[in-house]
Parts: sequence; C-alpha cells; structure tokens
Amino acid sequence: MMAAPLQADPTAAPAHPWDAAAEGWDRQSPLLGAWLREATAALLDANAIGPGSRVLDVAADAGEQTLDIARRVGPAGQVLATDISPRILELARAKLQRAGFPGAQTRVADAEALGLALEPDDAGFDAVVCRLGLMFCTRPAAALAAARAALKPGGRFGALVFAAPPANPCIALMAATALRHAGRTAASPNEPGTLLSLGQPGLMQSLLQTAGYADISVRTLAAPMRLPSARHYIDFVQTAGLPIMALLAPLPAPAQAAAWADIEQQLLRFNSAGGWIGPNELLLCAATRPH
Repeated sequence: MMAAPLQADPTAAPAHPWDAAAEGWDRQSPLLGAWLREATAALLDANAIGPGSRVLDVAADAGEQTLDIARRVGPAGQVLATDISPRILELARAKLQRAGFPGAQTRVADAEALGLALEPDDAGFDAVVCRLGLMFCTRPAAALAAARAALKPGGRFGALVFAAPPANPCIALMAATALRHAGRTAASPNEPGTLLSLGQPGLMQSLLQTAGYADISVRTLAAPMRLPSARHYIDFVQTAGLPIMALLAPLPAPAQAAAWADIEQQLLRFNSAGGWIGPNELLLCAATRPH
C-alpha cells in the first residue's frame, strides 16, 4: 500500500523561543557536521537507512543531518524533518533545496506530540531518528511514544543523546559557571529537558522499554569537539547554545561579558598541543517497533 503523502509546514506558524538560535544553528552547520560526522553515520547505520527508506527526522534543527538522510535515501526515498521552531525549519528547507533535495519536506511539530500516528492507508515510516534533541523534551516518554506511533511495524527508532555529566565535562563546567554568575542554584543534571538529563545509566533503556520498543540497544560513542581554541567553542555556544544564552540573558552586559570570560578561562584546561579538544560522550540508542 502506498504511504500517505508527507505534509509540508503550514504557511504561518507561531514563533518559538528556539527561533532565537535558528540563524546560529544554521551558521554552525559545518562545525556541527564535522563534530558529529561519525556519530551521525552510526545513528543512520543503526536504523538501516538506505536507498528508498522513508525517514522521519525529529527535532531536525537547521537540517544538517537531514541532508545526510536525504543523500542516503535517494530519489526513491522520503524524508520528513520536524522541529518545534518554524524559523529553524525555514532554514532547513532552504538548505535542502539548495542541495538539490526539493522533495525532502518539513513540518512544524513538537517532538512530544508529533501527530503522525499511522492512519489506515499509511504504511508508516521505516525509521525515526532524533539527533541531540530528545534530551530537551520535558516528557521524553511522550516523545518516544509519538515516534513509535509513526513507525511501521518492524520500523526502527534511533537517537543520540548526551551521556552523564562526568563524560561531558565541557557542558557540565559551562553550565555550572553560567549558573553561578546568574546567581542561581545548580539544578540537578537529571532535570527533564536539560542537556544531560538522559545520560543516567539505564535510563534510556528503561524509557524505551516502557514505550513499547523491542531489540533495544544503548551504547556510548566518544564525540570530542576539536577546535583551534576555547574562544572558538565560546563563539559556537554564543550563537547556537540557547540554554546557556538563556541563563545569562537577564544579566547586564558587563556581567554577561564577565561570565563569558570566566567560562572561557575554565575551558582552557582542555587545550592541547593540537588545539582545543572538548571531551564529549554520547549515547547511541536504537530500538524497533514490534510487529
């Protein structure tokens, strides 16, 4: 049975706070692509994405990994990129069109309420992927259930999320320093919706089991970010790191400048002879919707 046609974005979608970081994410696409090249390939491999696949890219941001998916599925496949930010999807759509993939489509949707459950005449998606977006969901169980509902029986789900704080010292250090300057008490790294919230050992396995998935695997991937200097990392965060920007935004300009200078000083500990190397560890999560 033919799959129902993919639906593009509404022409007028309301703005979202993530719109403020849209241009930054778009400008940083080359850096993100280089940083996550191996991890993205592992994610797509784990979902058996290839020519002719029908793929849903959840929390697609500016579409850098959506391009990788489009290249893999080719003209016989289909790609639908969703994100909660209309502006981010505008940039993703333009990027896909420039790259020669006008058939790749976008749709504004909350990962926790995709609205893409199978209809009687819909064959469903072969794969649903989410690269570094699931941890921003305050209800990750709802997001996993929504992804499962969009999969065909036997279809595969895959996600990349950050591992626990000790394996991601750059993020943990930066967040702690920003909170101190903002005069706020450090929140638990396990607080839902935060960068490291899904890194607790066993948590993703448990969430996937509860959501009804089978053939579950969760493994770690080293993903160091290599840059010429800590200043380059600060530039990345200042253009695309909405959670840190939001923490410091209420401060007066001089206080913000002092906070960023302190963060940069703290990050100098990751200098090496070959430049700045920020340690990062990700969890590659893969599972199947049972038949």
